[in-house]
Amino acid sequence: MKLLTTLASAGLLALAALPVAAQTPSTLRVGLQEDPDMLDPHKARTFVGRIVFKGLCDKLLDITPELKLVPRLATEWSFSADGLTLTMKLRTDAKFHDGDVFNAEAAKANLERARTLPDSLRKSELASVDSIETPDASTIVLKLKRPDATLLAQLTDRAGMMLAPKSLSGDVAAKPVCSGPYKFVERVQNDRIVLEKFKEHWEAANYHFDRIIYRSIPDTTVRLANLRAGELDILERLAPTDVKSAQADKALKVASTANLGYQGITINTNNGEAANQPMGKDKRVRQALSLSIDRKVLSQVVFEGLYEPMVQPFNPGNPYLSAEFPVPARDVAKAKALLKEAGLSKVSVELFVTNNPVDAQLGQVIQAMAQEAGIDVQIRSTEFASQLRDQQQGKFQMSRIGWSGRIDPDGNIHQFVTTKGNQNDGKYSNAEVDRLLDEARTVYDVAERKKRYDAAQKILQDELPIIYLYNQTVFFAMRANLQGFVINPDGMIRLSGLKRQ
Repeated sequence: MKLLTTLASAGLLALAALPVAAQTPSTLRVGLQEDPDMLDPHKARTFVGRIVFKGLCDKLLDITPELKLVPRLATEWSFSADGLTLTMKLRTDAKFHDGDVFNAEAAKANLERARTLPDSLRKSELASVDSIETPDASTIVLKLKRPDATLLAQLTDRAGMMLAPKSLSGDVAAKPVCSGPYKFVERVQNDRIVLEKFKEHWEAANYHFDRIIYRSIPDTTVRLANLRAGELDILERLAPTDVKSAQADKALKVASTANLGYQGITINTNNGEAANQPMGKDKRVRQALSLSIDRKVLSQVVFEGLYEPMVQPFNPGNPYLSAEFPVPARDVAKAKALLKEAGLSKVSVELFVTNNPVDAQLGQVIQAMAQEAGIDVQIRSTEFASQLRDQQQGKFQMSRIGWSGRIDPDGNIHQFVTTKGNQNDGKYSNAEVDRLLDEARTVYDVAERKKRYDAAQKILQDELPIIYLYNQTVFFAMRANLQGFVINPDGMIRLSGLKRQ
């Protein structure tokens, strides 16, 4: 017995002598507000999915906090004088998680898939691309149908993400094989996504955690409680109602930035039987709903006044924001008059919301305001991935949905309201809006582009396929010992440089 005790003690001492990293690999635990949709960058559309892709999939370009383009897998780029050829030089030291080398042929395979796959949500983002050439292993040339002022911005996100070519013939979402700093380990739906460090990544030295665990926790209170208990290291979208409390907690740090996108209500105007109701068929009913909502009160009640009211797809301070369309004051009398003009005294409509406490409260406030104008809003709640699936299939009347935003204005409007837009879930269609927004893509001068957006907005503000509500300030909360976090207006968590003190 004494010998066994001595051996056991020696064993414990030996374990204690091992480096900490060898015993317990360092893990970063990230709290997400929703469970991402499919982990296939060409088919995905969720904000939280983009956060996961930041660790999993490298892309051709990225943006800085100042919204400038910077190299990633593409090291340099240039347009021809006529704007119809984009030439990009590529890294020669990047690998995919399956060991294959990243090169021009791999980049071409990804861009071709993104722009031609039948259910790709990147098709409209890459619609200007006519053909792709690979003169050598480190050069890719995109031949365009027309000049495209939006293209480089598109390549900073999912359209520019690179998957291993050998994986493209399989079920990409089940086990994505990319070239990012972390590789896929497992996914448990509505619970967690686990990644582990890819040691052969060209920038591996800048990534200090061995594993990343993304946890989906829709309840903001539970998410914050997990952070305080040390079960999470960082969470995205701290609820505005918790900001002061988190700021006062010495164990935590809070960071915030104005988001590039919008939050609003997408209305089904033309997508299946669900569109065949007054809100979908008559713009006057949509105008009445918009006028029944006091956006300033909405921000005060639900968001402690920390979110700025808006009625346009462009964020405050954006050069494409138009002074022609200020946030209107609430006007219940005018809303009732519009319903009467439409031959209605009351309207019943269903509003889809995500099943988290903030969205539930938001839906209830909208419901109460609309009721005073004669609009009976019935709230339907489900988890986010199901909400998106039903939207795409036209199984909704109205959906409380937002967009995290892009650095180019096209990214906030074109795909949502043009007839063939890949995220136009309500199937809104107006030929003049299509013409103006297609034309805006070809114009580089800001003042000239803005004229097209203003003209399109004049129609959209009247027809209201989307009722914009507010701009979301993005709040992050993290443990005080987490160092190196750099906040960015796109709301993404960049893992490079993150470490524990």
